[in-house]
Amino acid sequence: MKLHIRGHHLLCLKGFQGYGYDENFVKNMTEVNNMRKLSKTTISLTDSPDDICTSCPNLKNGLCENTTQNDRIVSMDREVLKKLDSSREYDSVELFEKIDEIFKTKESVSEICFNCLWHEKCLFYQNLINYR
Repeated sequence: MKLHIRGHHLLCLKGFQGYGYDENFVKNMTEVNNMRKLSKTTISLTDSPDDICTSCPNLKNGLCENTTQNDRIVSMDREVLKKLDSSREYDSVELFEKIDEIFKTKESVSEICFNCLWHEKCLFYQNLINYR
């Protein structure tokens, strides 16, 4: 199985617990999250709409909601992708182990997660600010 994932969604998947924009989005996010945990899954990285975005009600004409929102999302992606080689394909399990090594403090994700709509519900972000 191969997944196409945008940068900031690597962090979102770590903290996902079933919340989302609508039922269709949550179902797709759950499926992607389950697939990324399988040892035979590979991931290619992007800073544009991905396998999660395909079910987002805010995706319009290849943009997230509007130009301003899309620019903010792409900026979040690029902050994550600065730490990775987006030209290669990753083994999913190894990639998420690498994510754990790189993004392990609230400071390491402050530019990415702080203004996120979901940061109060995200287990990944909440664990960083509460326990580390």
